[in-house]
Amino acid sequence: MFRFDSVVRYSEIDADRYMTLPAILDILQDCCTFHSEHLEMGIDYLKEHERAWVLSAWQVVIDRYPKMGEKISAYTWPYEFKGFMGNRNFKIEDEAGNVIVYANSVWVYINTATGRPVRVPQEVAEAYQLEPPFEMETADRKIPLPDAMEEKEQIRAGRFCIDTNQHVNNSKYVMMAEEYLPENFKVRELRVEYKKAAVLGDMIYPKVKIKDHQAVVALENEQGKPYAVVQFMEDAV
Repeated sequence: MFRFDSVVRYSEIDADRYMTLPAILDILQDCCTFHSEHLEMGIDYLKEHERAWVLSAWQVVIDRYPKMGEKISAYTWPYEFKGFMGNRNFKIEDEAGNVIVYANSVWVYINTATGRPVRVPQEVAEAYQLEPPFEMETADRKIPLPDAMEEKEQIRAGRFCIDTNQHVNNSKYVMMAEEYLPENFKVRELRVEYKKAAVLGDMIYPKVKIKDHQAVVALENEQGKPYAVVQFMEDAV
């Protein structure tokens, strides 16, 4: 298990001084990136071997949003490699050791020269020490699209969205989708299904459906094929 300690910074909070959902995703992503760097399986290794880990699905549960200045610790560990896929858990603890966020994720190992999935090699699988999965109710990776979704104004994928894999970073899709939530919608669970990578300059066409304390946002290309499907769930009143 890899640990990454941090403090909730001003740049990571909302108007009420709570850590934002995209900031939570970023610290989880940072944690697994530093884990790979620590094992010398990080960005340079992947670039040299023309490989990349691409996120296929997120499930993130937030029991409590940490506040500005609060000390937190993020943890991550893989629990399964199967073919070209890897499954990884996360948790964030507060200073008292309480789990305030936990997550499951599904990743695909990609040949960057061909864009196709490839089997995770033995040397990579052995570098990561598998641990038992976090005890949580794991959702299906697929998110069905509801009927009668409302079309919204298109968005251009700008430079601020692009990561080292030269496509829109996973947290940026969530940031885009979050803009369509009602003002007092407090996300307690997030699911994301990533289907196709958007790149710099791509036009993204959002479709939205909000009903019964849930919101689904499909971020699609011009042909109506989703780049990502984002589902937000809040506590029922």
